[in-house]
Amino acid sequence: MGVSKHSLVFLFCFILCSFVIPELVFAGETRHYNFEIRLQNVTRLCHTKSMVTVNGKFPGPRIFAREGDRLLIKVVNHVSNNISIHWHGIRQLRSGWADGPAYITQCPIQSGQSYVYNYTIVGQRGTLFWHAHISWLRSTLYGPIIILPKHGVPYPFPKPHKEFPIIFGEWWNADTEAVISQALQTGGGPNVSDAYTMNGLPGPLYNCSAKDTLKLKVKPGKTYLLRLINAALNDELFFSIANHTLTIVDVDAIYIKPFKTNTLLIAPGQTTNLLLHTKSHFPNASFLMVARPYVTGQGTFDNSTVAGILEYETLKHPKNLPVFKPNLPALNDTSFATNYTKKLRSLANSKFPANVPQKIDKKFFFTVGLGTNPCNQKNQTCQGPNGTMFAASINNVSFVMPNIALLQAHYKGQSNGVYVPFFPNDPLIPFNYTGSPPNNTMVSNGTKLVVLPFNTSVELIMQDTSILGAESHPLHLHGFNFFVVGQGFGNFDPNKDPANFNLVDPVERNTVGVPSGGWVAIRFLADNPGVWFMHCHLEVHTSWGLKMAWLVLDGKLPNQKLLPPPADLPKC
Repeated sequence: MGVSKHSLVFLFCFILCSFVIPELVFAGETRHYNFEIRLQNVTRLCHTKSMVTVNGKFPGPRIFAREGDRLLIKVVNHVSNNISIHWHGIRQLRSGWADGPAYITQCPIQSGQSYVYNYTIVGQRGTLFWHAHISWLRSTLYGPIIILPKHGVPYPFPKPHKEFPIIFGEWWNADTEAVISQALQTGGGPNVSDAYTMNGLPGPLYNCSAKDTLKLKVKPGKTYLLRLINAALNDELFFSIANHTLTIVDVDAIYIKPFKTNTLLIAPGQTTNLLLHTKSHFPNASFLMVARPYVTGQGTFDNSTVAGILEYETLKHPKNLPVFKPNLPALNDTSFATNYTKKLRSLANSKFPANVPQKIDKKFFFTVGLGTNPCNQKNQTCQGPNGTMFAASINNVSFVMPNIALLQAHYKGQSNGVYVPFFPNDPLIPFNYTGSPPNNTMVSNGTKLVVLPFNTSVELIMQDTSILGAESHPLHLHGFNFFVVGQGFGNFDPNKDPANFNLVDPVERNTVGVPSGGWVAIRFLADNPGVWFMHCHLEVHTSWGLKMAWLVLDGKLPNQKLLPPPADLPKC
């Protein structure tokens, strides 16, 4: 039997591809990853603890892909905790079953069970990350998602000599599940972390930590792309490298108009790509890369600094070089934060347009902030304000997690007793949101959703409140990017403020900080059917109920409908 010419060509290609790195072969390929959820002993700050990890690594493994690739990630749960993984910032077009927040799009993966997350990366390139999305397990379960452009498509900035991901996190000597469990029981604020980390390492400014320091080795006169991710639970961070200027080129996997800065601000859930141009000649010094918190709330926080070292490679190895340290803004420098975020603008060119919705179908006004619940402990006062329990809410609704996944309930038409399909478009009782707080700080509790017809264009104003103190809230929307068209301080004025909205080149993001004592306006097109979580990415506020969900209905066309659930979707 003869072999056809086509068969020989195919065989040759197959053999060739076997010896070439997958990233370099075809665009739009399928990539397989295995995530084994296991306990692992890890030591930091001279303290060893058993923690939940992916494949025994802290932080977890990097995911590499190209725009257009399909990812099949099998998660096998070998620990006693329930697990779910969220692919933060991935659009999940029609693949909501793979989004990952527990009890929103799926039941968690129980001990001894597995689930394959199956999704395609459509129209996205840049830096995102994955993390656990149940309780506080994302304190140890997180890692980078690096999405390269399609083959032959260049970056819209100079090609870097090398790329480095830097992922910020926290180290806790305690078990974070015990920390949040105790806080929810007593109604008080949870204990804070013991250190911040870069790629899992606290660095030399902490006791017993000099050996656990991230070192970035660079050559003179080169350009490096640093992919920054804030995976910390509860802190926005300032970041700077001593004696070096940073050029910001991308946030939340969206290219922006490049601008130079010495310091950047990055909230939990946000990513930032920057170009680092090294000095043209070898400097006789090393340089600290440091991060520490930006703090607006009144609660306790981890007032410490993580540091890594930028070292220049040289043929000689000089000893005892001086180490330069950068100056960071004050911990509460809101004017720096405001000026920095104002510089973020979309590229908005023909290749990378900013498709800002110009005509709005539905407008929403959400208050976001803290409040209280009555104490639920018999014969005992709680540790929240005036003996109450801390709570948090959107439009005074503190979200109650259901017992089965909202997306399943919606798909099967069994919403009764699971969720209520209306959420207040505006606060039920208007008040002076940033003035003297009202006497009654109690919130209402419920599982309420906003229902949107497919392709609704939405404008949402998120207003911080001064109830229990004004505070910055990084709000993350699943399933969508949105355009940040305006922001300001004080109360949003619907008659004056919209005239100043930027509808030409606003930054496009998936996580935005609602300014402390101010408001932010976003716009998005609800073109992705499913149930999409929106919550504060400060984990303590999410635990207290600062979260809600959008239900986007199917469109009329086949490609506008949610795909059926996979056969291995976990059961509650």
